[in-house]
Amino acid sequence: MKFYASTVKLFYKVTGDILKYVSVFLLSMVKFFGGPLAGISMGLSFGVTLALTVTGMMTSVLIFSWIGCTLSEWYAARCRLRQKPVFTKRSRNIVKIWQRFGMTGIAFLTPVLFSPIIGTIVATVLGVSQRKIILNMLWSALFWGVAFTFLIIQFRHVDLPFLHK
Repeated sequence: MKFYASTVKLFYKVTGDILKYVSVFLLSMVKFFGGPLAGISMGLSFGVTLALTVTGMMTSVLIFSWIGCTLSEWYAARCRLRQKPVFTKRSRNIVKIWQRFGMTGIAFLTPVLFSPIIGTIVATVLGVSQRKIILNMLWSALFWGVAFTFLIIQFRHVDLPFLHK
């Protein structure tokens, strides 16, 4: 009976750890800042949080760089059917960033202002090659991953309940 109880405890611990890893990974796919915040708040180390955050963003970048053009064509057709303007204030701002800073600007601002999905689709629609998208998004994910994770760890002493285990 003692063996069974210890096996069950081990199973629940491993399952809990896997769920922590998966949640950080999935959050980083959708909204980059959520990965470091969730990882540190769940007690994961700096390295694990950084790795899961960057991997989550890059998975999203890979997926949406492959299907980005198709998705943007569908969205434009949907806007035309609903007679909504394709160019909104937000899309005009994105084009301004593109004209001023190119792919580097889009990649730099993706984790902060956009989500990895939006940033990748924007770059794909603007005709950037998949290789260039992946390389620029990778350095951006590494830079912002280190910055966000480090800042969250440094400000952990601030009495915000979601930053504590």
